[in-house]
Amino acid sequence: MAPADEKLHKVLARAGLGSRREMERWIQSGRVIVNGRPAILGDRVDRWASISVDGKLVEGQSDPRTRVILYHKPPGEITSRKDPDGRRTVFDRLPALDKGRWVAVGRLDYNTSGLLLFTTDGELANGLMHPSANIEREYLVRVRGEVTGETLRALCEGVKLEDGMARFTDVQPGPRKGSNQWYYVVIMEGRTREVRRLWESQDCEVSRLKRTRYGTIFIPPKVRKGQWLELEKREIGDLYRSAGLSAKPIAVMSRQDRERMERQFKKRG
Repeated sequence: MAPADEKLHKVLARAGLGSRREMERWIQSGRVIVNGRPAILGDRVDRWASISVDGKLVEGQSDPRTRVILYHKPPGEITSRKDPDGRRTVFDRLPALDKGRWVAVGRLDYNTSGLLLFTTDGELANGLMHPSANIEREYLVRVRGEVTGETLRALCEGVKLEDGMARFTDVQPGPRKGSNQWYYVVIMEGRTREVRRLWESQDCEVSRLKRTRYGTIFIPPKVRKGQWLELEKREIGDLYRSAGLSAKPIAVMSRQDRERMERQFKKRG
């Protein structure tokens, strides 16, 4: 067996299709075909293998070395690869990959700005999004409406939403600009519009929402809206630990990508 061969469920997980355990279930249920035959648990594949799931060919296998980039999403972009309405997507400005694809770590609403992480390791993305990882997401929120001490206590103690109980684990006053009220809030989940719905439950409206932190990763001031930055090995290692995963080989940004990033910063500066 060639040393480059890998277990099939690991390859599928890294491609961003789900966790390793979930990929094992897919293989057992007959959803995965390798080189024209149904896959079985324990199969190993090389980089030339033809793999399909539910009849759809899996995109080229990713580089086993992990890359992670931080993207500062502006409002007006969707967190999908394609949009039938022709709107810009967050993938439009990401650097091209020689093999594999970028997998988004969670989502941000169309009108929400801020930090989005992308990685070439789908298993890492799944681990960072899984509720068991207990990873903090911090947002800067501009709120309209009366906010009292009782309001903040309710938001931290827990509010029943249509999909269950939800709460902020922390709320801190943010910068005050005129009559606008700003707050930093922290949640441990990634449910749809959770931050907005929590405030709406208290008869308050979120007029601006920006994610400033995901786990240990913050948006650096130099990364403006629409720009991306490749994370360093130490930061990626921290993400693996946060996800409860063993770190994998980490790719170093190519000189071409780094020069492209620097040109982008200068152009937008």
